[in-house]
Amino acid sequence: MEYDYDLISIGGGSGGIAGANRAASYGAKCAVIEQARLGGTCVNVGCVPKKIMWFAATTADTIHAAKNYGFDASLNSFNWSELKQKRDAYIVRLNGIYANNLNKNSVDSIEGTATFIDTHTIEVNGKRITAERFLIATGGKPSIPDIPGAEYGITSDGFFELEHQPKKVAVIGAGFIAVELAGVFQALGTQVSLVIRGDHALRQFDSMLGTELAKAMAHQGIQLEINTSPTSIQKNANGKLTIHTKSGALDGEFDEILWAIGRHANTESLGLENAGLSTNSRGFIDTDEWQKTTQDHIFSVGDVTGRIALTPVAIAAARRLSDRLFNGQHDRKLDYNLVPSVIFSHPAIGTVGITEQQANAQYPDDVKIYTSTFNPMTQALSATKQPTTMKLVTVGKEEKVVGCHLFGQDSDEILQGFAVAIKMGATKQDFDDIVAIHPTNAEELVTMT
Repeated sequence: MEYDYDLISIGGGSGGIAGANRAASYGAKCAVIEQARLGGTCVNVGCVPKKIMWFAATTADTIHAAKNYGFDASLNSFNWSELKQKRDAYIVRLNGIYANNLNKNSVDSIEGTATFIDTHTIEVNGKRITAERFLIATGGKPSIPDIPGAEYGITSDGFFELEHQPKKVAVIGAGFIAVELAGVFQALGTQVSLVIRGDHALRQFDSMLGTELAKAMAHQGIQLEINTSPTSIQKNANGKLTIHTKSGALDGEFDEILWAIGRHANTESLGLENAGLSTNSRGFIDTDEWQKTTQDHIFSVGDVTGRIALTPVAIAAARRLSDRLFNGQHDRKLDYNLVPSVIFSHPAIGTVGITEQQANAQYPDDVKIYTSTFNPMTQALSATKQPTTMKLVTVGKEEKVVGCHLFGQDSDEILQGFAVAIKMGATKQDFDDIVAIHPTNAEELVTMT
């Protein structure tokens, strides 16, 4: 049978675009279908605008610290609306770059919502299109709890729509999105309460990171509401919001409530059942190690699969998939082990490999932990300090490094190179044998005893 396309990527985010561009470079006829703006979550309401806001917040921190070095500097005002305008204009330029790159690679860009009609046919804008292969990369959406008044809150998407800076905000959640946005709000001058269902944030990460982050947040003035689950949200006559819990209402009224309780797969409009596809118990599309679904010619990458929800992971998986399908690299696939990740909290967090808890479970009586806590030299003249804490998790007689967890200034930039070493199987002795670069924060990882 002759198809309209060799590959159609459903979803014009990082994974879908990367897969189509790579396939097209090998001569495949490709299309990308996107119902919103090109670039997906990362470019429009994720990594890119978030990092811009984080840089703004870090700039505010720097201004506050300038007096320690003899500068007569003060933060007199901050214009949230102006920052948003400049940030949005930057994102629009990126949308255009994505469109231009697709055009240069002869990939058709189709705006609309794709729905499967059968295993090789989709319908978009009333038109039916066929493909030999499909790549589903529709990403995820922020989740909202099923409680009365939940609609009065916003999600991370809504955060990027705020035209004006709220004075008081409650961020509800314990994951990386919650702590990142809470940190940005607080550093830019909004009073923040972080509402956590358990007793600490970042429960899926090494326990050291959550402990150190809680100390830092408290020092920054963020109000931590632990072991607290909202039962309803009340909108008051003055337009402000009250959070009710099982033990009563939280103190004070909030200008905004931001839900950051997780994300779910964006599959509602796909008509998966028409293609013989289904989702797992968590609502994500199941794939095997080759990104293949239950249909041999339909593949899926990125957040919609429920695997590591990071933009570089989706890109890497999609490119390797196209290498295999269209360039004869038959063993090409993504290894999901030892994927480094960063949380843009204040200060930043970097982590790769397994946690101390996981190591103790997998390698009982064969784990050795190395830690270092120090004050970065940038704070040598500061009256108050924000300590940096680092941890190496090693296993076996050779002390192979299987986990590296960093909390503190520059953790986001330090981690990349060390992740390469750990992926290559570095041992603690390999770390020790490297001459330290002094004075830096990174040297602590090669001087631990």
